[in-house]
Amino acid sequence: MSKEKLTRKMLGAMGERLALEHLQSLNYSILAQNWRCRTGEIDLIGMDGELLVIIEVRTRSGSTSFGIPQESINAMKQQKVRETAQFYALRYQQLHRQLRFDVISIVTDREGRLLSLEHLPNAF
Repeated sequence: MSKEKLTRKMLGAMGERLALEHLQSLNYSILAQNWRCRTGEIDLIGMDGELLVIIEVRTRSGSTSFGIPQESINAMKQQKVRETAQFYALRYQQLHRQLRFDVISIVTDREGRLLSLEHLPNAF
């Protein structure tokens, strides 16, 4: 990465790419990225065996003195993700599937080098 400061958008895109690569290494089938509907957006949607997995990706750069990335997913955000997941399941006839909500927490240094990636299955 160059010396220029990562923008929030660049950091988020990089985090989602790293999360996607991580999930693919675990043999998840990725069904959608940045899926949107009127209730919100889901970062990644995949299949882990027969489970439909909704993945929220949180990425931070630099210090974690303001908390770790997954701490930013409050009850309101969880509810919004759940509602959006229900719309996805309805739209793509997946209501019969068991849902799981995962979080992938990524920390990079200020230049964008990966420091940690934590996958939290069934996070909420």
